[in-house]
Amino acid sequence: MALKVIICLLIPFIGTSLGAAMVFFLKKEINEKMQKILLGFASGVMIAAAIWSLLQPAIESFSDFRSWLAPSIGFALGIVFLLLIDYLVPHMHINNEEEGPKAENTSKTFKMLLAVTIHNIPEGLAVGVIIGSFITGNVSYEAMLALSIGIAIQNFPEGAIISMPLKETGVSKLKSFFLGVLSGAVEPIAGGLAILLATVVTQVLPYTLSFAAGAMLYVVFEELIPEANEGKHSNLATIGFSLGFVIMMILDVALG
Repeated sequence: MALKVIICLLIPFIGTSLGAAMVFFLKKEINEKMQKILLGFASGVMIAAAIWSLLQPAIESFSDFRSWLAPSIGFALGIVFLLLIDYLVPHMHINNEEEGPKAENTSKTFKMLLAVTIHNIPEGLAVGVIIGSFITGNVSYEAMLALSIGIAIQNFPEGAIISMPLKETGVSKLKSFFLGVLSGAVEPIAGGLAILLATVVTQVLPYTLSFAAGAMLYVVFEELIPEANEGKHSNLATIGFSLGFVIMMILDVALG
């Protein structure tokens, strides 16, 4: 079991690292059309994962009024958690829009890195609580593996989306790759904390599942979808979203 847990915990991180490695193979920054598709794809994967991998198991944990109360509480707490991070941490999005407190002494590179790191926290939590559910016997190995693979698939373009713009700002290829990998390192860390909480206090598992769902959907609707639909070619983002949603749905339903 330990090996399965370690593999599923690291798969999303590997996805981010492989995406960041594209800085060595692509000469120019990812063009706008491809960025739209990739942002839409990531949104589709995260929404499907939030529904089938997180919220549905949380709802099915109870057969009484808690089947809606516990997921609602956890979901709201996940939204509040990301809202606070968004408000308190200075960061910059792909479109160069700054959020959080103004930090004049903080570089643009570091702010972009923080933005992607914030994205990765909910994904790490999601994988962690699913692994915790597997350890406690609440979900199958296939369901755990499906979520890890789904998150890794959408992490691949995220890794490229952070490393390529860094290279375009003058950062070396090696440093851009390292920073891209570093942005994904928060996932196994957040996942490990979620595993610990989910296995030590099993009663909170439905809350942690829905908490991760709320945090993931906050990122999707606050950042990914607005960036994907900004300007031209928003239809490409819709196509990417549909593809990501269907792929994650198939992974979760077929393997779960």
